[in-house]
Amino acid sequence: MSEVQPLSGNWLGERTHLRKSLRRVDVTFYLLCTLVGLDTIGSVAANGPQGLVWMAILAVVFFLPYGFLTTELGTAFPIEGGPYVWTKLAFGRLAAGVNQVLYWLSNPLWMGGTLAIIAVTTFETFFLPLGMVGKHIAGLAFIWVGVLAVAASLRIGKWVPIAGAFARIVLLGFFTVSVVVYAVKNGVQPLAGGDFVPTWAGFVALVPVLIFNYVGFELPSTATEEMTDPQRTVPFAILRAGCAAFLLYGGPILGILLVVPASQIQGLGGFIDAAKQVLTVYGGSVAPDGTVTLTGAGAVLGTVCAAGLIIGVLTSGVSWAIGAHRAQAVACADGAGPAYLGRLSSRHGTPIRVNVLSGLLASVVLVTALNLTGGNSEKYFTAGLALVISTTFISYLLTFPSMLVLRRRLPDAPRPFRAPFALLTTVLTTGLVAFTVVVLIWPLELPSAFAGERTAYTLSQVLPLLIVIGIGFLFYALGGPTRALDREPRHDFISTSG
Repeated sequence: MSEVQPLSGNWLGERTHLRKSLRRVDVTFYLLCTLVGLDTIGSVAANGPQGLVWMAILAVVFFLPYGFLTTELGTAFPIEGGPYVWTKLAFGRLAAGVNQVLYWLSNPLWMGGTLAIIAVTTFETFFLPLGMVGKHIAGLAFIWVGVLAVAASLRIGKWVPIAGAFARIVLLGFFTVSVVVYAVKNGVQPLAGGDFVPTWAGFVALVPVLIFNYVGFELPSTATEEMTDPQRTVPFAILRAGCAAFLLYGGPILGILLVVPASQIQGLGGFIDAAKQVLTVYGGSVAPDGTVTLTGAGAVLGTVCAAGLIIGVLTSGVSWAIGAHRAQAVACADGAGPAYLGRLSSRHGTPIRVNVLSGLLASVVLVTALNLTGGNSEKYFTAGLALVISTTFISYLLTFPSMLVLRRRLPDAPRPFRAPFALLTTVLTTGLVAFTVVVLIWPLELPSAFAGERTAYTLSQVLPLLIVIGIGFLFYALGGPTRALDREPRHDFISTSG
């Protein structure tokens, strides 16, 4: 097998703790869990039927090229750390190190932000009110269950995203079928043909969320050396998980639009509200003021669906953490961060130190955001989701162009898969994520939760981003001792046979 080894000798010692645990089917379900995020379905539906049209358009102009790009990089450079390695080979260790911190820290921001608040809101909607103290306790429990799941060996931990993938298939499939039953019994909201016409305003509002729905293809490559036959596994998993993800998004979004009046759909509660209303076909009623009461089988199924939704958002965070934390550990072991965080557990082969630090950071995000917003869940959700997307996408601004740069710098590297239309693929993917970052930081129209609060919204995005970038440079400085031990990092292409 031919491979590239651009990492320092310090990492080569840590890699002895890795075990090959991911089979082709494991990676496919892992990707499905990664791609299908239950936290954004309501946000897409809140923009009306044109959301479905833009979803189809972006599947062609972003999702497909993005799949081509990550497949080429993942099969040409099958090294643990994935995006960090690609970016380092293309742009050097400093750029890759800062970039990786952006990619990594988006996960604790996501876990302590949007995912925790969706889990808490779902619990309150289907079970019982929590109050401010209860929200803190429930949110922290959610975060640390995720930390424990990520800390387990991949042989065991991989079953969390696999379970999450099955939970999505069952939950979203059941919801879609129930919408059909509800429509036969009660009718649906009329959707005019004009509502499907794509508009510029819809594009600006939807592109950030839709593209965020479509990212995650690079995550399995962060654990390449824990995969059996990665050069065949990666393309197989990307193709099948990508097709399944598109179908799993489309049905529920259409279902929400058919059930919940457009004026009542919120980013946070869209899916939850639609699920409650649809489940009344099994027992329950909708009052004239829109209040939904579930009884009998409807109440039982409601609690089951609520549990499935909480499991779904938890496994989303876990699946991203499995990849992002590994890549950060590789970066630290390579001298782009403190060596302390680059150590893997000799027993589990996982970056437990990075996992624990991520849990602590997510806890700080949760507590800080809940107190700053006074428990205003919609405001918390809106700011948190925008920050997570922009943090992740800024990292893509270097990762995506790596493909073109590496074709020039390492033309002889074997490429089992070559992305077609490489220049167009790079321009489309990089251009769309750059546009997304701009409209998230300075939206043409403020989110409804921040109406009239331009300064507050901008600060909620810019200050955390500056802090994260600062941490990236700090980490690089702390990696100095490791770099000093390895003055000549191997950027050359090394071919081995075996």
